[in-house]
Amino acid sequence: MHDQNLAILKGLVSVAWADGRVAEEELEVIEALLDAFGATASEAVEVRKYATVKRTLDDVPLTDLSHDDRRVLLQHAVLLTYIDGEQHETEKKLLEDLCERLRIPAMEAKGLMDSAGDRAKNFLNLL
Repeated sequence: MHDQNLAILKGLVSVAWADGRVAEEELEVIEALLDAFGATASEAVEVRKYATVKRTLDDVPLTDLSHDDRRVLLQHAVLLTYIDGEQHETEKKLLEDLCERLRIPAMEAKGLMDSAGDRAKNFLNLL
């Protein structure tokens, strides 16, 4: 797995911890991305272990994320915020903070979050 994909997963772990715990459904998304990113067994163990400790946005490895990777992380983070069927105000605030940390301009971030949110809403029955 590429370092950038590992950084995306670590960023998603931080988003998953936003409410003080990581839900089983959030772990399922992370597991699916481990598969999609072609993680080795040892990389998967590393991410699972990383997810057992409370993480914040301060833990997002920004320097490992390219311009495009930051946008991928944001879109996956939006999906993760809908995992329980709705996006809560605290999750919206977290996404705003994530955009600032990722240095994604507000207009672009809005478009990315709107399209990812629409996609998530269309697939709520699968989440």
